[in-house]
Amino acid sequence: MNKKKKTKGMSAGTKGWIILLLLPVTITIYVMAILLWQEMQEIPFVQSLTKTVQEVPLNIVEMEIPEEYISVYKDAAEAYEIPWTLLAAHHRIETRFSTMDPLLSPVGAEGHMQFMPCTFVGWQHPSCGGLGKGNIPKDEKTNPTIIAQYGGYGIDANKDGKADPYQIEDAMYSAAHYLSSNGAANGEIEKAVFMYNRSDEYVEDVMYYYKKYEEQREVNGEGNS
Repeated sequence: MNKKKKTKGMSAGTKGWIILLLLPVTITIYVMAILLWQEMQEIPFVQSLTKTVQEVPLNIVEMEIPEEYISVYKDAAEAYEIPWTLLAAHHRIETRFSTMDPLLSPVGAEGHMQFMPCTFVGWQHPSCGGLGKGNIPKDEKTNPTIIAQYGGYGIDANKDGKADPYQIEDAMYSAAHYLSSNGAANGEIEKAVFMYNRSDEYVEDVMYYYKKYEEQREVNGEGNS
């Protein structure tokens, strides 16, 4: 019976030299690929394609409006003559459709639509100043009479005797009241959004979702929002 000859494998030293020889080539190809991609990003078509790919997760995951809130948006928007999709956009940005836990920001903004206490109760309240956290007693924070006295935007929408930023209907009607009073009822949408939170980035974020929700509304065959 003939014995098979053993094939001698490549030595470790030889493998090491091959790796060393190939390393500069690999690095060169990598650097050239990066430079080429940077140049390609200047091409309008590539820029548009990149933006579309980046927005896909937003369009699929984050744009869905929870069904249970739509009737609340519509009722509040109708009462204050603003687009209901604008309320949906604010709700998405402020608390991710009330999934933020707790519904209280580090600076003191409260509830589903993140009202500063002084905006909700009224800046004429004696304790109000600065960013608007104030030092308003708990029983005054939800008192419709006190809110009317100090010129606040809080609304008792569900007629339970309290204007509560942590109650969804009260929060939406209060936000609609604020946006309407600051221009949204007259079509000055961006102005109203800016007054809600005086940040250009905030305006850009809210307007992004507002426009997307308007597009969805039109695709669904709904009338004017």
